[in-house]
Amino acid sequence: MHAGERSGGERLIGGYSGRLLIGLSTGYLAIQLGRNVLSPLLPAIVEDLAISSFEAGVAISVLSAAYALCMYPGGRLSDQLTRKTVLVAAALVAAAGFGVLSVAGSYPALLGGAATAGLGAGLYWIALRGLLADLFVDRRGQAFGVQDALGFVGPIVAAGGAVAVLSIGGWRLAFPPLVAFLVASATFAHRRIDEPYELARVGFDLLATGWRVFGDRQVRWLVVGYTCGIFAMQAVIGFLPLFLQAERGLPSAYASAGFAVLFLGAVITMPTAGYLGDRLSHVPVAVGGLCLSIAGLLGFVLGPSLPVIALGILSFGLGIWAFPPVIQAHLMTRFPDESMGGDFGAFKTIYAGVGSLGPAYVGFAAGVVGYTPAFLGLIALLVAAIVVFLWV
Repeated sequence: MHAGERSGGERLIGGYSGRLLIGLSTGYLAIQLGRNVLSPLLPAIVEDLAISSFEAGVAISVLSAAYALCMYPGGRLSDQLTRKTVLVAAALVAAAGFGVLSVAGSYPALLGGAATAGLGAGLYWIALRGLLADLFVDRRGQAFGVQDALGFVGPIVAAGGAVAVLSIGGWRLAFPPLVAFLVASATFAHRRIDEPYELARVGFDLLATGWRVFGDRQVRWLVVGYTCGIFAMQAVIGFLPLFLQAERGLPSAYASAGFAVLFLGAVITMPTAGYLGDRLSHVPVAVGGLCLSIAGLLGFVLGPSLPVIALGILSFGLGIWAFPPVIQAHLMTRFPDESMGGDFGAFKTIYAGVGSLGPAYVGFAAGVVGYTPAFLGLIALLVAAIVVFLWV
């Protein structure tokens, strides 16, 4: 019997399950704010540290790669210790990383802070996903959608926050509030999660995990399709503000607003996609979202006017964020309960690790052929994801 049932069912608001869903998802909001505030700050960071667009892309990829690479070990830790142990530690590690970014005066310090923040963020995400999978079974897609929607309020705030921070002082001022927020999140997890702390030797049985996850033919192909979608998503997230300024000639305030619109789509579509996936079928919802994302990408890359660009960004956001919660909910049904965190962590390590190269790709391609061809090249990946999901 899972924890949500002990307290009266799978409640999205109220009760034990609802309090943890909302409270811990606000901690994820802070992590998402920190992960995504780098993008609207990139022009200021490039100028301040005198780095190239490729080096800026590498910094974002380092954060995303650290986020991805700790997913499997983080999942195993949360399975064999307790979700509470990992969540509290992860919030504090992420706080330390953002603390480094708040004082970074060199490119190596920027990379170090990004890597540490990414490590904590990844540990937090996978432990929270595992906890929600424990709490919710029948309403799992909806719970994942709510978590993701609350988390993506962070990037919306990041867009406006970046403008405010740069008007007040330097880009480093964006990070001290995140440190305080994450310490508060660790305190909430410590007080509210009804689990003990546990420290013990954890076994990382890579062969058994690999066979459970990638021995399944459907999961292997889902990795391919999911990775294509995440790569395109991360590429757009990493460079949208810089693209809107450098290629579309928009002022910085408009570029930041466009970044906020991208994540406004996430807040709207993730709970809706989760609901439709639970009620109807997960894969068709994912495919429909990816089709809409292609139309949106064409709109903001080639659109002739500001309204078309804004509509394109919103459409891309509405579409691209529809597939993660429904495909993840579908995957969770294929993993055993006792190894769910580690198995899903292994899956996420692969797709998020490869997907983290998206910003580096855009930074490199933009330097060779320009931003417009670099962004248009992402359409092939989105089409590939659609084909794989339909075939599976």
